[in-house]
Amino acid sequence: MTSSSTRPASPGSALSAATSAAGNAAGSAANPMDVEDVRTRVNAALAAFMDGQSVLLDKISPQLAPAADALRDFLLDGGKRLRPGFCYWGWRGAGGPAAGATGEAIANAAAALELLQASALVHDDLMDRSDTRRGLPSVHRRFEALHRDSGWRGDREQYGASAAVLLGDLLLIWCDELFLRSGLEPAAVLAAKPVFDLMRTEVMLGQYLDVLEPVAGDSTDEGALERAQTVLHYKSAKYTIERPLQVGALLAGAGPELVEAYGAFGLPLGEAFQLRDDLLGVFGDPAVTGKPAGDDLREGKRTLLVAHAMRGLPAADARHLDERLGAPDLAAPEVAELRGLVARSGAPELVERRIEELMRQSLAALEAAPLADERARTVLLALAEAATVRKY
Repeated sequence: MTSSSTRPASPGSALSAATSAAGNAAGSAANPMDVEDVRTRVNAALAAFMDGQSVLLDKISPQLAPAADALRDFLLDGGKRLRPGFCYWGWRGAGGPAAGATGEAIANAAAALELLQASALVHDDLMDRSDTRRGLPSVHRRFEALHRDSGWRGDREQYGASAAVLLGDLLLIWCDELFLRSGLEPAAVLAAKPVFDLMRTEVMLGQYLDVLEPVAGDSTDEGALERAQTVLHYKSAKYTIERPLQVGALLAGAGPELVEAYGAFGLPLGEAFQLRDDLLGVFGDPAVTGKPAGDDLREGKRTLLVAHAMRGLPAADARHLDERLGAPDLAAPEVAELRGLVARSGAPELVERRIEELMRQSLAALEAAPLADERARTVLLALAEAATVRKY
């Protein structure tokens, strides 16, 4: 039996210690995103970018003022900024400087990832028919309300959907613009651009596979787990952590060894992040998630959590979950019933164990990574906690 003095620290305890160390490294920062003022700098970069784009929209037509306001509100609403944070600390871990003109430029490049995230969220909310995002109306609902309140002609839902598609596309265009004009050396941007482009391709194809599964997949067949794992990897895991880290590293001139090490750290961490998000999507507190309780069940998301639940339930319960998941008439009492089925299936415990396993893999890879700055290693550990240890 392993004694308590030699027992390895659990992922959770290692991450908690890392968070404290990251805070000490920054003085008084309680959130790892506030070390070296990353969140403040990213927010400032986004605000400055939107100032310029708002002027452009106003020159085109004063009718675009509601679009400019909606985009500004959506971008500057206080999101976690995880993707820019991982990009920035991927840069710092590769030896990129924090200060000076180059430090300002990396904040711009990292902020471009938030424009990509905003684009994905606008489209995702439309596809999922979500009413809210971070406790506020989703973009398509905001423009439906504008149509209604203005007394305009035609179908307000179609107008809201059209506006969301176009504004999401605009954010995707702007993400490329901010990345290319970040102020970093053109050679550095060129070196990172293939991974930046790959990240965008992967997330869009992951989104497509996620849309495909509810209509073409069979959640009870043998391939459901594998398909859910593929969606998890490409829609979230790579896009949230692995690719932002690698983009930051390449912007700083990192070689293949560090880029590969960031992949070994970032992919399992990104998978753990999404599995935690799946648990929150079913069992999360709306005050924490900014979404209605059980929203993933209303939206019919065929996550890995749901795929495991299908296998852990008796056949009749599995069929009921499969048939009612995402049903248009799904009301609050039935959401609670489906949540109970998922809980009884044993899937949440299985997913929690998988998160712990992935975190062990991720932390071991980070410990072995050839970082140029030890402070970056400490902050990346703390960011790992911010990404995966979230409350229900």
